[in-house]
Amino acid sequence: MSGHSKWANIKHKKGREDAKRGKIFTRLIKEITIAARIGGGDESANPRLRTAIAAGKAANMPADNIKRAIMKGTGELEGVSYEEATYEGYGPGGVAIIVECLTDNRNRTTPEIRHLFGKYNGNLGENGSVSWMFNRKGYITIEKEKIDEEKLFDIVVENGGEDVQDEGETWGVYTDVENFEKVREALEKAGVEMQEASLAMIPTTTARVEGKKLQSVMKLLDAFEEHDDVQNVWSNMDFDEAELEE
Repeated sequence: MSGHSKWANIKHKKGREDAKRGKIFTRLIKEITIAARIGGGDESANPRLRTAIAAGKAANMPADNIKRAIMKGTGELEGVSYEEATYEGYGPGGVAIIVECLTDNRNRTTPEIRHLFGKYNGNLGENGSVSWMFNRKGYITIEKEKIDEEKLFDIVVENGGEDVQDEGETWGVYTDVENFEKVREALEKAGVEMQEASLAMIPTTTARVEGKKLQSVMKLLDAFEEHDDVQNVWSNMDFDEAELEE
């Protein structure tokens, strides 16, 4: 899981910068909207919407923004219609990459994602070309100062979670998809402030990259993160974090 964890930590640092530009809110609003459109506006009966709202609250999104996003999803307010699109491919060094998008125009998004893969020496593949190397898991991050490891581990295990990992500045909590909501709600009831709570694609194997290949992969992942239609980027890269600080 090291590749995911390292990239996740880098994403958190980037996230603080993105939030200043409103990109985090934009992505969360899209997710809330489509979750409400697919499963309805009642979060008690819509697990995906509950997760999206929890992510919005974790990012300090105003309640009015969340409410409007739900109403756009249910059709109570006029809004853009988004559809989900997932792209799979390889980056430099054989790094497997999954790009999850919400788009209002797939005919625009697909060639743009293909262009980014090619621009940074990667290749867009067919559906299923790399997803077999990943498992979808519940993933929760918590700043270490918010809770000690032993107490966190007890809550996670008692509610069906799989693992707690030390990920530098944060604890990483992993669950299967079925128990994700149960673990998240237990942490919420315990008053634990979560930095992120979402379903993630966790690699089962990793690809080690270094030097110029690492820099190229990072540029590719950054380009995806900056794309307006991209919601999530997952990769199986493993690397020495010290290289990024040089």
